[in-house]
Amino acid sequence: MKLTLENFLEVIQQVKTLEEFQTATETLRDILELEHVVYHWVNSVGERFGAGTYSSEWVDRYLEKDYLRMDPVIFGCFQRFTPVNWKQLDWSSKAAKGLLLEAIEFGVGNQGYTIPIRGPHGQFAIFTLNKTTTDEDWEAFIETHGRDLIIAGHEFNKKALEFEIGEDAQPTPSLSPRETMAIANLAKGLSRAQAAKEMSISEHTLRVYIEAARHKLGALNTTHAVARALSTGVIIV
Repeated sequence: MKLTLENFLEVIQQVKTLEEFQTATETLRDILELEHVVYHWVNSVGERFGAGTYSSEWVDRYLEKDYLRMDPVIFGCFQRFTPVNWKQLDWSSKAAKGLLLEAIEFGVGNQGYTIPIRGPHGQFAIFTLNKTTTDEDWEAFIETHGRDLIIAGHEFNKKALEFEIGEDAQPTPSLSPRETMAIANLAKGLSRAQAAKEMSISEHTLRVYIEAARHKLGALNTTHAVARALSTGVIIV
């Protein structure tokens, strides 16, 4: 049976692991023929993590430039309760224009649609879809799928909250010295290239250590791995 947006909701409801959660974002991206689908949230203790299809290069660049502090999508959605087409946001500042141009350069797409989601105890999440297309076609896409996308975003959020609740019983993971060093260097704000140089290894080898640490920490991505390592005391920076 060919997956559609309607029966995709059954797929996300059946997710049991963090890896399946990540795969669900890729599945939805493919169903809707988008560039990217991203779910990002801040949980009740301030950890920031998420899942999605942005390249690791763009995520690293976003963190390196500290775009979180001025991203019109983050600020625009934090002040809203309704979904927003990125064209409705204020991209007039020099910094915002630079962010958008870099995002397009890194393959994010020239169009975006973000659904803000709020959960218990101050939890805040955003569910974002991106594509390279015309303004007219993007507006038609939103008109056609908007209602189902809101439901999908909340299904992702419900599943994320289940994972957060389940974390309480998890033992503190044990990383090897090199895995610990790799995550600690990233936590200090070093880029992958700088971290590899600091450890006198190649970036490929560094990636192996990071991925091993990520799996042991039960993290969805590198940002989540760093946050979890800090919050559980695995590393101290």
